[in-house]
Amino acid sequence: MIFSHLSPLLRLPVLASLTREGLLRMDPETAHGATISALRLGLAPEQDQADPPELKTTLAGLDLTNPVGMAAGFDKNAEVPRALARMGFGMVEIGTVTPLPQAGNPKPRLFRIAEAEGVINRMGFNNDGHDEVFRRLSETRVPAALGINIGANKESADFVADYARGVTRFAPLADYLTVNVSSPNTPGLRDLQHEEALTRLLAAVLEARGKAPVRVPVFLKIAPDLDETALDVIAKVIAATNLDGLIVSNTTLRRDTVAGMENADEKGGLSGKPLFDLSTRRLAQMRQRTSLPIIGVGGIHSPQTALAKFEAGANAIQLYSALVFGGLDLLDRIKRGLAAAVRAEGKRNIAELVGRKTDAWAADVVDI
Repeated sequence: MIFSHLSPLLRLPVLASLTREGLLRMDPETAHGATISALRLGLAPEQDQADPPELKTTLAGLDLTNPVGMAAGFDKNAEVPRALARMGFGMVEIGTVTPLPQAGNPKPRLFRIAEAEGVINRMGFNNDGHDEVFRRLSETRVPAALGINIGANKESADFVADYARGVTRFAPLADYLTVNVSSPNTPGLRDLQHEEALTRLLAAVLEARGKAPVRVPVFLKIAPDLDETALDVIAKVIAATNLDGLIVSNTTLRRDTVAGMENADEKGGLSGKPLFDLSTRRLAQMRQRTSLPIIGVGGIHSPQTALAKFEAGANAIQLYSALVFGGLDLLDRIKRGLAAAVRAEGKRNIAELVGRKTDAWAADVVDI
């Protein structure tokens, strides 16, 4: 998965190959690496004007200049959070980071489904580990809310202990932490969404948070493949904790929206446009079950789909896969579209649009 449009940089010959079309002709993981390198070199376009006041909001006590974030998975190793913030993201979530470095799954492990503007990945939490990511973040000032997505090593004997270690290590640096139990690419990880395991996990994570020098908000990221009975269980468990919010959702194992298309049979999690309906329905169903802040993720590819996430019940949103196909200017288009929607409804702030179509989305009767 990559940023696929860097046209403001094309006056620099070294980046002449990093057009949207050029990147899409590369192997996906190679293209992603090239994009990270460009951003690390300071060659990213920067936002040149303040965000519209209609987009200023709060999330779990965090003040955001806008509610549009970069999702975890793009900057796994905290190489470019500052560059992403300066592009105009209101929050930047790095990771997933595990205690020990790990290489992830064998390549190839990243695949485009161009026909549907989707992406399948089976990366497997490839990252540089706590120590290196901590070092990078300690040397970086990020002018946006910084989220750190924590996970467990594939070969760990105790997944829960790995998450607690992540909280202890990164609480002093993060504006919020995300407990990622929803990746389909680490065997056994999604089992942590079951009642007994989730209860034990959150108890350990929040105990570690309580011992940290600062109280950092903690979000739980869940899968879109959960049914409503499973959502009931999660709602029950989190209601008995002081968890700060949810992220709905991660990638899906379902393939009904891309059946028969090139690369659709690859193993891994599907993201991008084909995930939009399912992830938004799960978002609304979770909103019916909790009043906690929710970050909506999955399939946002236009101002209209961004607005739909808020109407379904999200308090903020995150992008990633759509930028592969839509380009960097998608961020600006989404923010301008959301501000325009607020004004068109005679409202003053995006928060006033949150949840106004929750029941319709939960029942799967919305057509946008």
